[in-house]
Amino acid sequence: MQYATMRRFLASRIKPFMLTRDFDYHLPPELIAQRPLAERTASRLLVLRDDQTWQDQVFTELPSLLQPGDLLVFNNTRVFPARLFGQKESGGKVEVLIERILSSRDALAHVRASKSPQPGSMLQLVDGTPVRVLDRQGEFFQLQFTLDGALLDYLEGAGQVPLPPYIERGAEDLDRERYQTVYAAERGAVAAPTAGLHFDQALLQQLEKLGIARAFVTLHVGAGTFQPVRVERIEDHRLHAEHVAVTAAVCEQIKQTKASGGRVIAVGTTVVRSLEAAASCGHLQAFAGDTRLYITPGFEFQLVDALITNFHLPRSSLLMLVCAFAGYEFVMQAYRHAVEQAYRFFSYGDAMYIERGKEKGKRGKVSSSEV
Repeated sequence: MQYATMRRFLASRIKPFMLTRDFDYHLPPELIAQRPLAERTASRLLVLRDDQTWQDQVFTELPSLLQPGDLLVFNNTRVFPARLFGQKESGGKVEVLIERILSSRDALAHVRASKSPQPGSMLQLVDGTPVRVLDRQGEFFQLQFTLDGALLDYLEGAGQVPLPPYIERGAEDLDRERYQTVYAAERGAVAAPTAGLHFDQALLQQLEKLGIARAFVTLHVGAGTFQPVRVERIEDHRLHAEHVAVTAAVCEQIKQTKASGGRVIAVGTTVVRSLEAAASCGHLQAFAGDTRLYITPGFEFQLVDALITNFHLPRSSLLMLVCAFAGYEFVMQAYRHAVEQAYRFFSYGDAMYIERGKEKGKRGKVSSSEV
């Protein structure tokens, strides 16, 4: 049995002792950013060092933390307007949030209504477009749209930006630009890879002039990224599948960076999951397909040396990933510091720069993963 396979086999049989409540923290509601700052790069930056110290900085100081020969890896997924409104045959109002496009007409979606629609029933969107409910798959509904063109193209005109549930306002025109990275290219996400929202073209050009390379992977972020882990034991949680693409060219960039002594710096937790999914067989290789990779304290990272990320929801799988990366106690202390210093939280909030933790997590030793 190969080493990587044996490691996952053994990990799956070790009883974990971390609970979901271990990843809770107090967050005053006023610290949840409701709007983006005027400038993308204007956010604060909490720097977490691998020697278990931290420093309050600003995002424009990021270049001083990087070195020539480092490789920044970005997620180039593009958010599409995935939220729609309409009514059921009975007249009851419905809200549709597309989770995944299945074909030019079909999609998996969340459907919010006073009473869930039944398979075979019809919905009518506000512009008159009819939608048939084909099936229910757990919390998702399979919907079929009656359209003249492709569903993605229809959504660009009819859909609304799917702002996260903790942003307590409707989507506005500014969100079409600001809830999107400046390098977004591949349509397919219903949530932005928010670490990348802090970069503008001027900063990217500055980094390039400093000899810091860049690479792009794709992970189409689903709405499940906003869902808290609701089970008591963290290993009982299961992530929704998300599509990942890591090319052979990116794999070669990473290998060359490592060989020359440079660091691989992931811009966002989605990039960490993409790269680690591509290396799940024990070595890095091109990968295209779905992943449910779920990273918790004790996970053995193979590729990423530093992480740029936003602040994440309590009890979320993303917070668990960050704790796995830098150490549970250290990260939770840093979050308490961020609250005390009134950092702005979540999608439109401030950022963190995190170097790989030297400890493996004081209260957890289990990696739960599935590619």
